[in-house]
Amino acid sequence: MSILSSLNHTNGTHTAPIFMPRIDAVKAAAIRLRSPSSGVRQTPLEFNANLSEEFGANIFLKREDLQIVRSYKIRGAYNKIASLSADVLARGVVCASAGNHAQGVAYSCNKLQIHGKIFMPAPTPNQKVRQVRMFGKEFVDVVLTGDTFDDAYREAVADCDHYGKTFIHPFDDEKVIEGQGTVGLEILEDCTEPIDFLFMPIGGGGLASGVSSVFKTLHPRTKLIGVEPEGAPAMCVSIKNGVNTTLETIDKFVDGAAVKRVGDLTFAICKELLDDVTTVPEGKICTTILRLYNEEAIVVEPAGALSIAALSLYAEEIRGKNVVCIVSGSNNDITRTEEIKERSMLYEGLKHYFIIRFPQRAGALREFVSNVLGATDDIAYFQYSKKTSREQGPAIVGVELQRREDFDGLIERLQTYNVAYEYLNDRPTLLQYLV
Repeated sequence: MSILSSLNHTNGTHTAPIFMPRIDAVKAAAIRLRSPSSGVRQTPLEFNANLSEEFGANIFLKREDLQIVRSYKIRGAYNKIASLSADVLARGVVCASAGNHAQGVAYSCNKLQIHGKIFMPAPTPNQKVRQVRMFGKEFVDVVLTGDTFDDAYREAVADCDHYGKTFIHPFDDEKVIEGQGTVGLEILEDCTEPIDFLFMPIGGGGLASGVSSVFKTLHPRTKLIGVEPEGAPAMCVSIKNGVNTTLETIDKFVDGAAVKRVGDLTFAICKELLDDVTTVPEGKICTTILRLYNEEAIVVEPAGALSIAALSLYAEEIRGKNVVCIVSGSNNDITRTEEIKERSMLYEGLKHYFIIRFPQRAGALREFVSNVLGATDDIAYFQYSKKTSREQGPAIVGVELQRREDFDGLIERLQTYNVAYEYLNDRPTLLQYLV
């Protein structure tokens, strides 16, 4: 069973009791997940030669992307649902999600043959909706409602209240946290050497809470590092503020880890147990996704690349150490490939956008190409509309470079030949609107 442990949790007024998963509760979850009806796999812990050579360390990947629903979320969803009593299950379960949690709940309902209702925002891509329906089959109803997760969440809670159903939270729930904690048990079971560092992604915090509880109990010497996307640092901000904080705006690109507010339970646990929480730029995450695909034939979603993307931030600390990265999921929509490549190139300094004001005369573009572009530079984007009443016509020009270092030469030539230009990479909002 789970217990409430009194830890020092400053919320501004008093010290509050905090749920902490006990190791016997996580082990009980592991036994439950070994049931054939769960569909949960004990995923491999794989040594990665390329990353190990790059960082001078022993890097292992915990491949939760190989779960049947292609993410660890099934662990928490199944553990929660399977722990409910028969009369509660008879009334049905409900969740709100646009991604991996919805698939985990749907699959669990199918395996346990109970009714589930899943609320998803109306703009959810059809691919994700189809996946949920495929995993749930006739045991799941999908309701598309509202424009955001918050809209879907409100509808889901209202449905629970009206019909007496049970809400399956994606992360802020004791049984969900215990289920995610089984990832930690498997890592310790499979790793033959002491683990010095463990990197894990943070969205709402369920995975980090469960795994860190296991490690602090069974292997306390391991440094536990949580990783968030730079555009959605809810846990970082909350720990810095000392209180769970709701972000006003977030970058939703890393959709599996982009939340405005982490769980109250998960915040309290991560605040106490994690040794560090860091953030990684979305562009670096994209570079990691492409590298894993090109070098390892591993397909990951943005959240699945978080832990690996953070390794370079700890390059000196992890040298010569045993390191584990949790690869949390692989539900990546193929239609996002171009956006992933674009964000990667912008981050790596290999693609640059300008507004170029060309003289409206014959040969102006030819002069730009011959005088300004380097031998290996390439125009990858060009949009121009001739203005008959003006001396200059603005064009949006995207230039791809072979090396980051070539950028200084490009700027120098723009200035040498008196090209009227405006650099757009430093103005992401305008760039997103124009390109």
